[in-house]
Amino acid sequence: MTARPAGRPLVPAYLSTGGVARPSRPHLERLTVLALSGEPLPEGPLEDLPAAGLCLLEALESGSLALVEAAALLRLPVSAVRVLAADLADRKLVHARPPIPPAGRFDPDLLKRVADGLRALKLD
Repeated sequence: MTARPAGRPLVPAYLSTGGVARPSRPHLERLTVLALSGEPLPEGPLEDLPAAGLCLLEALESGSLALVEAAALLRLPVSAVRVLAADLADRKLVHARPPIPPAGRFDPDLLKRVADGLRALKLD
């Protein structure tokens, strides 16, 4: 019997989302920040939630994660985690906020003054 290749998952990604191929929220990006909403989980079993969705909720218990980080933790493609995150956001179990925009262009004069100040501290 041959061993399973290390990089190939046992379950195809489309099964981890319950067969759903497209997220209900198309604006979710790779750097979208996911966090638990703070709402209590519904009473009773979450049978209609895919196992990967439960794993995503569990991963978010320790704090916020970017969508791409969650995908790496779950060992799923980003597209599958996008579907899972959209489903959890629709159920109001997860908050999904846009990524933090990159900072504006830096001021070269400010950087030069900081570098000069650090050199002056080093010499003292």
